[in-house]
Amino acid sequence: MRANTIIAAATFMVTMAGCVALPQKTVEPEEQFGHRVPGTSEDGRVTISIDPPDEEVEYRFFDAVYEDVVFRPAPVSTENVADGVSVEVLVKGAFPDSCSELHDVSQQRNGHVVDATLVMRRPSGSVCATVLRPYRFYMMLEGDYTPGSYTVKLNGRTHTFVVSEPRS
Repeated sequence: MRANTIIAAATFMVTMAGCVALPQKTVEPEEQFGHRVPGTSEDGRVTISIDPPDEEVEYRFFDAVYEDVVFRPAPVSTENVADGVSVEVLVKGAFPDSCSELHDVSQQRNGHVVDATLVMRRPSGSVCATVLRPYRFYMMLEGDYTPGSYTVKLNGRTHTFVVSEPRS
């Protein structure tokens, strides 16, 4: 009789555990897929995009200077897990002078490794004030990403991110 009571209690506990909702992780806006800060953010960074260069100006090109990246995969659900999801990257950096601006971004993907280059330009021969200009740049990684761990090499620096399995 005692064994039946223990089995019944264990069955009840397992059943109740399945009914308890786990608290949802709060995702900060900066980590949310699709979240954008227009203009200037609270940390003083200006949201920028890549504009075409002036065709009459000769430029010098450099790897873009950046401090941090935040990987933001789109939400994974049971419906899109097999196809994969989009991943965007928030790049935070600072231009080293008053003339530099973003020029181009290129990417190559080989399985779970993405090699990306972010390039800035500065007009050749121009005299530019030495002043840090903090920026935010949002870019999409090419392709779709299924759950797993990925490596992104951005301008020679290695970063990793994870696309999680869907929550049930």
